[in-house]
Amino acid sequence: MDNNKLIIDGHSLSLKKIDQFIHDNPKVILSETSKKKVIAARKLIDEWVESEKVIYGVTTGFGGFSSIRVQHNDIEKLQENLIISHTAGVGENLPPLIVKLMMLLRVNALASGYSGIRLETLQLLIDMINKNIIPVIPSQGSVGASGDLAPLAHLVLSMIGKGEVQIISDITNEKAVKVKAVSSKRALEKFGLKPIRLAAKEGLALINGTQMMAAFGAYICIEAQKLLKLADISGALSHEALRATDKAFDLRLHNLRPYPGQIDTAKNLLALLKHSQIRSSHVVGDPRVQDSYSIRCMPQIHGASRDAVNYVCSKIEIEINSVNDNPIIFADDKDYISGGNFHGQPLALPLDFMAIALSELADISERRIDHITNGSTEKLPKFLAAHGGLNSGYMIAQYTAAALVSENKVLAHPASVDSIPTSAGKEDINSMGSISARKCFQILKNVQKVIAIEMMVAAQGIDFLKPLKCGTGTNAAYTTIRKQIPTLKHDRLLHKDISKSIKLVENNEILESVEAVVKLH
Repeated sequence: MDNNKLIIDGHSLSLKKIDQFIHDNPKVILSETSKKKVIAARKLIDEWVESEKVIYGVTTGFGGFSSIRVQHNDIEKLQENLIISHTAGVGENLPPLIVKLMMLLRVNALASGYSGIRLETLQLLIDMINKNIIPVIPSQGSVGASGDLAPLAHLVLSMIGKGEVQIISDITNEKAVKVKAVSSKRALEKFGLKPIRLAAKEGLALINGTQMMAAFGAYICIEAQKLLKLADISGALSHEALRATDKAFDLRLHNLRPYPGQIDTAKNLLALLKHSQIRSSHVVGDPRVQDSYSIRCMPQIHGASRDAVNYVCSKIEIEINSVNDNPIIFADDKDYISGGNFHGQPLALPLDFMAIALSELADISERRIDHITNGSTEKLPKFLAAHGGLNSGYMIAQYTAAALVSENKVLAHPASVDSIPTSAGKEDINSMGSISARKCFQILKNVQKVIAIEMMVAAQGIDFLKPLKCGTGTNAAYTTIRKQIPTLKHDRLLHKDISKSIKLVENNEILESVEAVVKLH
């Protein structure tokens, strides 16, 4: 993939390519091989329809109506009715970024050529991506049964000219959510596109999939991999502020318990703290034998989350290159199979695991924030206030972190342990994967905020240790923070400072400044 185009073939999409897709807005192009496969599968569907073969969702009703035969002249109406009836979503709309990822992932799944969709229908979805015509989709209503039926139905509604869309070129801009929605028919006309009239199997092919939960999962994985490094950076900054010892990061220790994440975290911390004047100032005569767990056990705790995140990312990469339609068409064999590749369980469990893993990063971060602000360290004043009493300093910043951590504890309860039967019992066990995905997304945002608070607080703690300087990596982070957030000398609006710190985390400015001088794992 270059910055200008992304070729879709159904099997080579990666998290790295998706990250580039998000930020570079490349033109999506269907591979020539995929075009041939799509045409071959469609030809077979047309032959079966003409011969009046009984196929689920093609010549029959859906779900609890699967035993009811549909007349030949009603087949197109069947597909349109499917979309209209399934647009039952409620709640706040999905972020435009997630919707655009849903569109990309659905294209990739259909590009494999096992769904029987027409090439022109698939091309319309690609054109909408390339023109940044983003459907408006409510976030609630999926149980992860036959995939994300309701959200995907709202997506397809825009393809048939009956839904609403937003035209958004910069989906990474949070202000984009305020863009006014317009009718999809009007938006398509603006770009010289025509709404599609769904043919046999097409409605089912477009909505039978896991693309909402997979879109969340892909985005979360991309950000979680960055957040792991940021957690090491914020932890190292706190290590500096607390004048802690780095002996617990000695690789001789971690090689005796060789979890990859644990070793990588220890390497990161040592690299970040290298050449620290703060650390070297108290190597000799330090009365502390060992630090608290939130400092000493960072390799073990951050590392366990790192291993969990890597596991989840490996599952998401499988899903984004999978065929999750039903029934699935095998054009070469002139056969089809009605199965359950749409089921969300393979995503629900990993996303619940991801939620727990990310929550732990916030848990340990909040503990470090408390250690820096609670006045127990002789070198740091209580709440980091230069004139405590008159000023409250960072007292309430720790409250905010504690609130976010407590919210995560509720959100981290696994959604996948629940199931409610649907479709008159035909779909009798559901994954709730979409709920896992949405909860995990909120946890990710909460953890970013906690890490941002820790970085801001740690920088203030480091100020009290001047003229001693931080290590190579921690100094890069500290300098970046101080360019945006000055030392707190008197009480001021902390909301603004926290917002600036969150932005530094979300836009990767701190991470990039550190990685310019230190190689992180």
